[in-house]
Amino acid sequence: MDYNKIRRKTNKVSVGRVEIGGDAPLSVQSMTNTSAHDVEATLSQIRALEAAGCDIVRIAVPDLDAAETIKRAKNEGISVPLVADIHFDYRIALRCAELGVDKIRINPGNIGSDDRVREVCRACEASDIPIRIGVNSGSLEKNILEKYGSPTPEALCESALHHAELLERFGFSNIVISIKTTNVPDMISANRRLGELCSYPLHLGVTEAGLYERGLVRSAVGIGSLLCDGIGDTLRVSLTDDPVSEVAAARKILNAVGVDGVRGMNIISCPTCGRTRVDLIGLASAFERAAADAGLLGLPIDVALMGCAVNGPGEAREADVGIAGGVGEALLFEKGEVICKIPEEDVVPALIARIKEKFQ
Repeated sequence: MDYNKIRRKTNKVSVGRVEIGGDAPLSVQSMTNTSAHDVEATLSQIRALEAAGCDIVRIAVPDLDAAETIKRAKNEGISVPLVADIHFDYRIALRCAELGVDKIRINPGNIGSDDRVREVCRACEASDIPIRIGVNSGSLEKNILEKYGSPTPEALCESALHHAELLERFGFSNIVISIKTTNVPDMISANRRLGELCSYPLHLGVTEAGLYERGLVRSAVGIGSLLCDGIGDTLRVSLTDDPVSEVAAARKILNAVGVDGVRGMNIISCPTCGRTRVDLIGLASAFERAAADAGLLGLPIDVALMGCAVNGPGEAREADVGIAGGVGEALLFEKGEVICKIPEEDVVPALIARIKEKFQ
């Protein structure tokens, strides 16, 4: 999918070397789960996230001492953009801006008076640091909750736009907005509404999505629905898991939506039925492991693993390469054209060899 053809028009902001919004590629974010006071563990996790393909890394900075981790990271040559996640104390934001953080994430409603918000805006403006306004169902102002009765999509939007207007009042417009909630339909509705009401880039995510499998499904529904609408400029899949797994999950969602630039290998496999006479479930699992071990999953090709001739070269004729199961054997085909027969026990090595020969 050429995302820019359907994409909502937004401002563009720069987070270090990464641009968000406009015609910039969609960026994947994650967040460290180490204590920022444990500098070595935090830097190690940042490096692991960067190696996994994370574009932007967020760090919880609970106090002024923890802010020094930003300085250490910059001094040690970490190049992935860093976001300081700050609550309650505006002085932490000022210190992180001074230390060269690439973006600051705040909820302006919980860092004090308007004068303190103004100081943060001035510090960020002076260093060209964008601010992400983060609103979620647990952070709504009392008056907005009283007005709507609960954290509805309308309430979430009103809170986000209120905070954006506060920053604008101080002459600051280098803004990214995120609205997150654990309720997937509300998350979708709120972001659709917000997308119609402002031109700021939007950061997408389903907050507190859960363990890997459940969190991936819920995030895929929420984030994927919005991406198919052309809404979203950067995203995080929030999982109760190793943060590196969040990056892999995000890439899977982008791959499923078909966003250009994150193509990778698209493995198509049928669900099997009574016609299937090979162990397709075992073959599909073995193939995906073998492709990962061989470093082939990044290839931008479609690979079909089909259980029989009905769902083989016919339905999967557009696949670059694939197999269709028979009785103890399979047909190897490319773009619907049968190449040869392969004994079932040789299917995976033969398919891997063909991919290396033709596409690597």
